[in-house]
Amino acid sequence: MSEIVLAYSGGLDTSVAIRWMKESYGMEVYAVAIDLGEERDYEGIRAKALDIGAVGSEVIDAREEFARDFIFPALKANAVYEDQYPLSTSLARPLIAKLVGEVAVRQKAAGVAHGATGKGNDQVRFEVTWSCLFPQLKQYAPIREWGMSRDDEIDYAKKHGIPVPVGKGSPYSYDTNLWGKSAEAGPLEDPWVEPPDDVHEWTKDPDAAPDRPAYVEIAFEKGVPVALDGEALSPAALVERLNALAGEHGVGRIDMVENRLVGIKSRETYECPAAVVLVGAHRDLEGLCLERELAHFKRVLELKYAELVYYGLWYSPLRRALDAFVDSTQETVTGTVRVKLHKGNCTPVGRKSPHSLYRYDLATYDTADRFDQRAAKGFIQLWGLSAQVAEQARREAEEEE
Repeated sequence: MSEIVLAYSGGLDTSVAIRWMKESYGMEVYAVAIDLGEERDYEGIRAKALDIGAVGSEVIDAREEFARDFIFPALKANAVYEDQYPLSTSLARPLIAKLVGEVAVRQKAAGVAHGATGKGNDQVRFEVTWSCLFPQLKQYAPIREWGMSRDDEIDYAKKHGIPVPVGKGSPYSYDTNLWGKSAEAGPLEDPWVEPPDDVHEWTKDPDAAPDRPAYVEIAFEKGVPVALDGEALSPAALVERLNALAGEHGVGRIDMVENRLVGIKSRETYECPAAVVLVGAHRDLEGLCLERELAHFKRVLELKYAELVYYGLWYSPLRRALDAFVDSTQETVTGTVRVKLHKGNCTPVGRKSPHSLYRYDLATYDTADRFDQRAAKGFIQLWGLSAQVAEQARREAEEEE
């Protein structure tokens, strides 16, 4: 019997998909779960796939690869979609698709499958990645075919004895990895409704967070975070520690209406404690180390970088070209940022770098000031000359009318 390798999360959609694909396609399903961090029971996920009927099941630990090769390149680009979303799920999908494709090749499988819906972005991220890296594999998207609502899926799971982590009273759909936890569906589909308390699992309510602030010093080397409070950590360990620390202080909650690639607006909630802290700290350090014109132009390209990741184009020539540019900007982004965490707020309060472009003798107003203020008059005259000439011409034209 032919085999399909399924990107398996252990959630409702992919759990139902194992049974449904066996029935509908007459093919065996091999389930592959990718450990990208913060999900605690991957052995349970692996075993559940077998219990449901998968012919085989495995878990691949990709935490360090995810942090090193996906999160940190995006961090160097300050990649945040629509000014709020640090792209936690978006960054995970191309890595999951790559690893699932590699298993499919190893298993000599006929194809690969995902559990994304026809209304979302993940279908694009999976299928574009597979088309780029594994064009020989047939792609399956069972949720686009079966026509079941979420309640129908829950009923199907109950009918066939499929254990799933949701019910009609708690219908949230979660996605979890090192860079963040997303929640959608259920009451969250009404953008007017405040997210219920039970949605948040990583972050304390800021009102209930400690009254005393916490401070953390984050060391960067060429734009990459390498240590917390002087302790060197692996990429995944550093992100995990910051998730716990910042989440304890209520940092990292995001509630937004975002523009999906397929053309609809979607209300999304995220918890991204480490991402919020690291992006804020990295931007702050760049403010100290990057020359003005370079810093301003980089912000323009950061928007495009975030779009490429969100739109599923990780394996594209433009993303690789942007990485080359971003890497060149990070040569001097080495130093330490001190961040204050308090009641949901993350505030850089100190920064230092051996490549700092801040000069006390130019910035100060005390007796150490070496800035020649007399040069300002001529600078202003020349700087505003073109605007002055244009405005004078406009007024003269008005007077002639």
